[in-house]
Amino acid sequence: MRHANMIAGALASLLLAAGLGQAQASEHQEVEINKVNADGVGEAIGTVTLEDTDYGLLLTPDLSGLSPGPHGFHVHENASCGPDDKTAAAEAGGHYDPDETGSHEGPYGDGHLGDLPVLIVNADGKATLPVLAPRLSLDDLKARSLMIHEGSDNYADEPKPLGGGGARVACGVLAS
Repeated sequence: MRHANMIAGALASLLLAAGLGQAQASEHQEVEINKVNADGVGEAIGTVTLEDTDYGLLLTPDLSGLSPGPHGFHVHENASCGPDDKTAAAEAGGHYDPDETGSHEGPYGDGHLGDLPVLIVNADGKATLPVLAPRLSLDDLKARSLMIHEGSDNYADEPKPLGGGGARVACGVLAS
């Protein structure tokens, strides 16, 4: 079922990116994304443009310098990308979960709202494929952060917590 949800999400994103059925955008915001590590915030690797549509929030990345493959992509609860004593971007907090579900079910499930579709990075290290977050709007993301993880996301807490995406490798802060 999770696989079918991921495919449906990718198809919806592709249709929106192609302009098929795209709704009028009411508002958009561009977020600078930077590499992060335990020492702090590093170089900029591009932007993600956020745009409200009738179908949810469209996130369009224009990123480079990432490892090829799928990456976990989330909204985190705090507007910070700073580290703590040992963890990159720890000040971002956990996944955005305003309803306190404590459940990691992906962007189309009933769990926390911070789950986004996976970010796909091509063989050249670039991510440009838009993703759609049907349960979010731009207003939901004010004073939050966008996080990119080292590995993919299986939208479950097994075998590893929070989808098994691993380390936080890039982050961007959304204005309030």
